[in-house]
Amino acid sequence: MTDHAPAPLDLAPQARIIARLAQGVRDDQLSDPTPCPEYAVHNILGHLLGLAVAFRDAGRKDLGPTTDTDPQAALPAVGPGWREALPQMLDELAEAWRDAAAWTGETRAGGVPLPGVIAGAVAADELVVHGWDLARATGQVYEPDPAALAATHSFLAASADDPSRGDIFGPVVPVPDDAPLLDRAIGLSGRDPIWKP
Repeated sequence: MTDHAPAPLDLAPQARIIARLAQGVRDDQLSDPTPCPEYAVHNILGHLLGLAVAFRDAGRKDLGPTTDTDPQAALPAVGPGWREALPQMLDELAEAWRDAAAWTGETRAGGVPLPGVIAGAVAADELVVHGWDLARATGQVYEPDPAALAATHSFLAASADDPSRGDIFGPVVPVPDDAPLLDRAIGLSGRDPIWKP
């Protein structure tokens, strides 16, 4: 890790929250629906595993197949061993982004070139929003890391009026200005904060 500048955001607390949520998923819930259309719980878990690897390597600037694969190229899923693999990959993701150098220069994720600082914000957003998806789909309590949530809300609010956001997010779901920050972030991500299975 570089000595002179701390990383702008520590992803470790949010990564640990995701790992706990994943361990709380029962086998009989893997086929249950989620707030992501076309994604069952096992697809969300597979997406989290894939993005953990991709953003770990993006943070390390280790560019190649893991950072170049379009996440929408195939429906993700998990196989045997995911309960061990996911926490490990989340730890490695967090460790990669503890290095302030991860947040500088250029990198790539999902085949898209990104400034490091934007890639880090996308990683936080993915962890916060898909953590909500997983918790909501499996009936678990969800309290995201406050710093990651604030970064996610800022990131999503900045893209709310971008016409190209439809390629990544659904249309913004209106949420009252006085709603909790998590509900506002979820609405900006194109999800309905009151979604239930």
